[in-house]
Amino acid sequence: MKYISTRGNFRAVEAAEAIRTGMVPTGGLFVPEEIPVLSLTGIREMADKKYQEVALQVLEKFLTDYSREELIDSIQAAYDSRKFPVEDVVPVVGLTENLYLMELWHGPTAAFKDMALQLMPRLMMRAIKKAELRKDIVILVATSGDTGSAALEGFKNLEGVKIIVFYPAEGVSKIQELQMTTIDGDNTYVVGVKGNFDDCQSAVKAIFADQDVKDLLAANGFQFSSANSINWGRLVPQIVYYFSSYANLLKKDVLTEGEKINIVVPTGNFGNILAAYYAYKMGLPVNRFICASNDNNVLADFLSTGTYDIRRDFKRTISPSMDILISSNLERFLFEITGRDADKINKWYQELKEEGVFEIDARTLADIHAIFTGGFATEEETLKTIRESFDKYQYTLDPHTAVAVNVYEKYREESNDDTVTLLASTASPFKFAETVLQALGQISAGKNGEESLQELKKISGQEIHPALRDLGDKEPVHKRVASHDRLADEILDILQIRYTL
Repeated sequence: MKYISTRGNFRAVEAAEAIRTGMVPTGGLFVPEEIPVLSLTGIREMADKKYQEVALQVLEKFLTDYSREELIDSIQAAYDSRKFPVEDVVPVVGLTENLYLMELWHGPTAAFKDMALQLMPRLMMRAIKKAELRKDIVILVATSGDTGSAALEGFKNLEGVKIIVFYPAEGVSKIQELQMTTIDGDNTYVVGVKGNFDDCQSAVKAIFADQDVKDLLAANGFQFSSANSINWGRLVPQIVYYFSSYANLLKKDVLTEGEKINIVVPTGNFGNILAAYYAYKMGLPVNRFICASNDNNVLADFLSTGTYDIRRDFKRTISPSMDILISSNLERFLFEITGRDADKINKWYQELKEEGVFEIDARTLADIHAIFTGGFATEEETLKTIRESFDKYQYTLDPHTAVAVNVYEKYREESNDDTVTLLASTASPFKFAETVLQALGQISAGKNGEESLQELKKISGQEIHPALRDLGDKEPVHKRVASHDRLADEILDILQIRYTL
């Protein structure tokens, strides 16, 4: 399987090179040259397989330059019982008769990003070995909250790799920040950025595209790569849990072979829902995708109108991992939905760069409307949904999953669509304990992270996620703060390259 650029501006490469490189060096994102298709029989047979076996069945279709043994070893190491101490790596929990939650947060940092970022570092290290690189890889990560801690956990102490995470200072939850700033590892670096996530992401993308910076790093024995979902190695493991969860419902006799489902995903960067779309392109029976946004509803507006307009106020919300206006993986989706039209992608993204807006053609919008619906939840609606879920179902939602549940409920009321629905539950409620306590009518102001965790444990009757226990007792070891327009200098300082750009 080869990988090509969404902008038609780069040679086709093997999977290992796409993963090692991260972003297309000349701009654009890597996508598979073709999308493999699984039969309905093959999907049904997943019902009798463990998660690791399903992962192998999916990944070996895409990562053809990795041996079967390499994939098996990587998958087993990523999803072992020490990292995911639950019976099913991704439990599927029924909330109502037709709504089922995929709990994607049982990994080492309590968020869905672990599903990819426990596997991706292993794929990355094998990619480095295949290329016989003599340069150290410098992983740059822009995070709106959860990716940072998951990437740090996945890459820490790996030989030949340094990882630098940029997060919006004062733009993540207390617990998210502590997870990043208290992490150990002799190759981990964390920088708070004066700005929002889009500032972090745009700055990192600009650094990837800056040939002077790349040449300077190369001269000092370094090479950039990424752990964000712009890297195919981050995205492809996420395809697996949609097949696994569908198979889980087959096993429970909730579904019959070939029966279509709806999929609901709370998303800001469009990566998680894009993985579901790739699963659909591979043969997963899907009736409709429901894309859930918070008050930063640029995606909901786009899916409705066909106009992608980032010329709007950025809002800090109680679902901070979705506080994003520039959704990187939308580019991959548009490439696929237009029949892989690189000319359109180049045109639209040049307009976005120059004007902050682009408008797709009527045919493309009609193709999107045939299978996608977008919606958003306000802060008040999100808090209300957390409270109502707790009262009606005795189930505690984190604010991101609550956004998705609220959007789904509004869709269900408007459409009367009774299709069995899988909804991505993206984080443990303990990761956002302060917000959940607020929703449940409890006072959390003035409490530190540990006190909020204990209070939520008492109220919910659930055990604190292992990744978050005793987090409040740890002292931050990463205290760097930088302006978003000085991140290149910060990187050079971390790498001890004495040069000012």
